Amino acid sequence: MIKKYLIERCSWLILFIGLQLLTIFIALIDPSITVRPVLYIVFLSTVILVVFVIVRYQKETAFYKQLGDSDYDLTDINKGTSPFEKIVEERLDGQTKQYKNELTQHNIKLEQEKDELLSWIHEVKTPLTAMQLMIERVEDKKVKEQLKYEWLRMYLLLDQQLHQKRILFMENDLYIEQTNLEPLIFQEIKALQSWCMRKGIGFDVSLEIEEVLTDAKWLAFIIRQLLTNAIKYTESADISITSYREQQHTTLAIKDHGRGIDAKDLPRIFDRGFTSTTAHQDTASSGMGLYLVKNALKPLHIKISVQSNVGEGSTFTLTFPNKNEFVAITGM
Repeated sequence: MIKKYLIERCSWLILFIGLQLLTIFIALIDPSITVRPVLYIVFLSTVILVVFVIVRYQKETAFYKQLGDSDYDLTDINKGTSPFEKIVEERLDGQTKQYKNELTQHNIKLEQEKDELLSWIHEVKTPLTAMQLMIERVEDKKVKEQLKYEWLRMYLLLDQQLHQKRILFMENDLYIEQTNLEPLIFQEIKALQSWCMRKGIGFDVSLEIEEVLTDAKWLAFIIRQLLTNAIKYTESADISITSYREQQHTTLAIKDHGRGIDAKDLPRIFDRGFTSTTAHQDTASSGMGLYLVKNALKPLHIKISVQSNVGEGSTFTLTFPNKNEFVAITGM
């Protein structure tokens, strides 16, 4: 800061030095003026200038130091004292108020758009339900299965979009309770039944631990996304779902025998919009499912790990916090 201050006051310092040199020059060329007293005056003036610069540096840079150290929050900055500091302060206050007003307007607009989208999704679910009832009355089995599959795809996309908008405010919607895994898992399997039958996929469910402490609605969404991901890349093979106790934690593992994930892709599979580097032309994946899973797991304090080999399949493992840990984390 002192270097910047000296650069800022460079013209003043040059003027002072120039005046002192001029005084010495006049004393040298004028025989009536004694040089020694002039040099003494120049020395005292220089000392006074140094002290003055030090004092003014402390006073003049305090405001700008606070301004430079602040992280866009100007509320804790001391009021300006000099006229120029007050000009800067008034300008910054004006811009801050303007940006806050604009940000408030944008937030209101985003909230309105989110509410409108959520309302639209709920409205679309009504004709989807009616469509499902109509599909059940179709006599041609082949056409019926095709319609069920397309209906399920539409439903899953809407459901994903719905949770994508809700996930930003997920913590306001949590209800932590002891959740029975078996009915929750079988409900999700039943919802995906038409897709599984179409691809020749079965399920092997073995639950040593039947209850976990979590939010049932959001856990159902997470399992739905993991099952959807497993079914999407599996052909004519079973998907196993197991729960067990490991290191005092309940663990839920979903294992498929699909195409697997390349080792170089594993660190990126939870990134927004990431699909694959080995099958980049695959348009079946939106790259949103696992991204939403990762974001939904954070407020629930559930850890996820992935093991996968290309051509052999993948295992997604959810590790739930035990009750004591959850209480310590959430303050319940």
